[in-house]
Amino acid sequence: MKKLVDSKRTVKKPGPKILVGILTGSPNDLPTVVKVRDTLTELGIASEIVVASAHRTPDKVLAYLDRAHKEGVQVLVGCAGVAAHLAGVIAGHTRLPVIGLPLSGGVMSGLDALLSTVQMPPGVPVATVAVDGAKNAAMLAARILALKFPEINDALDAAAKRERARYDQTAEEALAKLKG
Repeated sequence: MKKLVDSKRTVKKPGPKILVGILTGSPNDLPTVVKVRDTLTELGIASEIVVASAHRTPDKVLAYLDRAHKEGVQVLVGCAGVAAHLAGVIAGHTRLPVIGLPLSGGVMSGLDALLSTVQMPPGVPVATVAVDGAKNAAMLAARILALKFPEINDALDAAAKRERARYDQTAEEALAKLKG
């Protein structure tokens, strides 16, 4: 990817404006987290993934939030397992919509992450999806953005039609496609 340099000698990323910031607490979680980005990409929504831990690199989390605000990011997704404090920390430092994606793992297979993400104090909301619910995190982000961007609403409509068509078939038709 070619880098662009402005008159102040700062490097800018080319391409569409990032609308969704996806933060994950651990690089080990990337196989699930990239599914959020991939779903957003299918809908034509630019996003970025940042590895930043609420516990191990809290300054990195706050620095990203500062940059995200300045660059016009509209929705944030916090992905974390076990104690899963990332989405809550994000929500405590921004007024942007925050979606929590609890991740499986640990001795409770994601239940601990789900409870840590969903049980937020009054005034610090985190919209929470299912454990490992990467696609729903992306779809919720898209629905939030669709309130402001009509083209995203159109992309969501098209995706819903494709999904309905996938299920609007007989068992024989579905089996033929699997064999085929």
